[in-house]
Amino acid sequence: MDDLCRCAERPIAFIARYVKLQPVAHFVILTSVLAAVGCSVGTQYGVKVLVDCLSRGAAHASPWVAFALLCSLIAADNLLWRVAGWIAARAFVTVTGDMRRELFRQLMGHSPSYFTNRLPGTLTSRVTATSNAAFTIENMFIWNVLPPCVATLVSICLVATVNLGMAAVLSLVAAFVATIIFRIAANGRAVHRDFAERAAAVDGEMTDVVSNVLLVKAFGGFALERRRFASQVKQEMTARQRSLRYLEKVRLFHAATTALLVSGLLAWAILLWQHGTASTGSVVLVCTLGISVLAATRDLAVALVDITQHMARLAEALSTLLVPNELADHPKAVPLHRAGAGIVFQNISFHYPGGQQVIKRLSLHIKPGERVGLVGPSGGGKSTLLALLQRMYDVQDGHIYIDSQDISLITQESLQAAIAIVPQDINLFHRSLIENIRYGRPEASDEEVMKAAATAHCDFIKTLPDGFETIVGNRGLKLSGGQRQRIALARAFLKDAPILLLDEATSALDHESEEAIREASMRLMRGRTVVAIAHRLTTLRSFDRILVLRDGRLAEEGSPSELIDANGRYRDPLQRKRDEARYPYALDA
Repeated sequence: MDDLCRCAERPIAFIARYVKLQPVAHFVILTSVLAAVGCSVGTQYGVKVLVDCLSRGAAHASPWVAFALLCSLIAADNLLWRVAGWIAARAFVTVTGDMRRELFRQLMGHSPSYFTNRLPGTLTSRVTATSNAAFTIENMFIWNVLPPCVATLVSICLVATVNLGMAAVLSLVAAFVATIIFRIAANGRAVHRDFAERAAAVDGEMTDVVSNVLLVKAFGGFALERRRFASQVKQEMTARQRSLRYLEKVRLFHAATTALLVSGLLAWAILLWQHGTASTGSVVLVCTLGISVLAATRDLAVALVDITQHMARLAEALSTLLVPNELADHPKAVPLHRAGAGIVFQNISFHYPGGQQVIKRLSLHIKPGERVGLVGPSGGGKSTLLALLQRMYDVQDGHIYIDSQDISLITQESLQAAIAIVPQDINLFHRSLIENIRYGRPEASDEEVMKAAATAHCDFIKTLPDGFETIVGNRGLKLSGGQRQRIALARAFLKDAPILLLDEATSALDHESEEAIREASMRLMRGRTVVAIAHRLTTLRSFDRILVLRDGRLAEEGSPSELIDANGRYRDPLQRKRDEARYPYALDA
């Protein structure tokens, strides 16, 4: 993906990257457009020939030859445009599809810190904005920029058949106008980019509020959010007005220049005709070419300034999306060779970007099949340790090994396949239950999914109107916390990975279902290497070893019975609350 990231500041190179994937189609489109423009301008010459034949009389030349030439050019012009349009309908859409797929792949390769620092709605809107802007730019270049440029060049060549001096003047004026327009358009890049940023901010703000609408309702924040959103929209509108007014300056300059140019050319042609150095057809040719150049350059000016605006939005989106992935696979990465699933943390240290040290020179060896519980106060590094094992982040010092393989030197796909996790905060897709469970192993059959659900005691599915086809809602909000927890357990059963991570996996369960879920959890842990963050004694007592993490260091270590007998932090809460039913926690959070 490094070559993709190098396109972050080069929007044209970014588009060219995908155009090259459809070389034949784009060559045919380009050739057809060039030929069509040639035929279109050539019709002006065909009119000249016809007028000259008619003015000289039938005795000098047959008008039917000129008529046949003119009709052929008109037919070829229309046919070639349709050929280009037919092929472009597929090629241009394919380009945007390839673009979105690769941008999505790049986006999914970022570390969690990338997403925590950005609004999800802003990121998704930028992927859409990128493909839309690229599609518009490619369309406008083929249909609105290239034709007037080619038409102007061909027109200058045809004017040269009337008078070389006139053609030279037309060339100089056209070059002058094009240069000025390009410079004005380039100077407005900052204005257009500001509008693009404001538009992306509005999209992100709207998505953020909609995704947290229950929170807004709970705190009566609708008035606040309406004011906040209105302020964002006002800023976007102001930026857009500045952008559009800047474009009008370019169009005003072009309109004045081309009107003077066409008037001057026509007057010049009439003078030549009065002196007998130009035929009637030549005057008609200059007149029609002048009007064509006026229309062509007007379309060109409009297209150029519009492209500048879209290019600014594309550049703004690319600067956000095409950030190098922090956790790319090592060039020599190999798949994880599954064996006993032993885990080693070797003298590791870690801090989050811009944050304080969370893990400090920690070493830990977990044997294959061992069940290890992590306890300790909030901020002690428990969840961070699980994230590092999954390689959500890379350690700054030390190494992490699974079966003697450094996880930084194995492919992330094989690492993720070897680990199943049941998190505290269960995330579900806005999809059916069967799809959410199958996410643990996409190739699993319906029967395997249902078996995993039964093993995880997902009996509630039978009571739902659509059973396994029930759509769970955004983030699974149609289900209770305990139901989401069971779906997560079913997903882990289905994945059948050798390493199991439990992040307070029973915290959302009600008392009535706890026994059933405990049995399912015990079955899930059987034969696997387990690392769990857990506060409930009913979970911790079945573990082989308990680790007490404090301030990123290993404060205490031992079996549950050893730590209960020891005079340490693990034992303190037990002394305060002997009654497990009233106080079921092994350590205060």
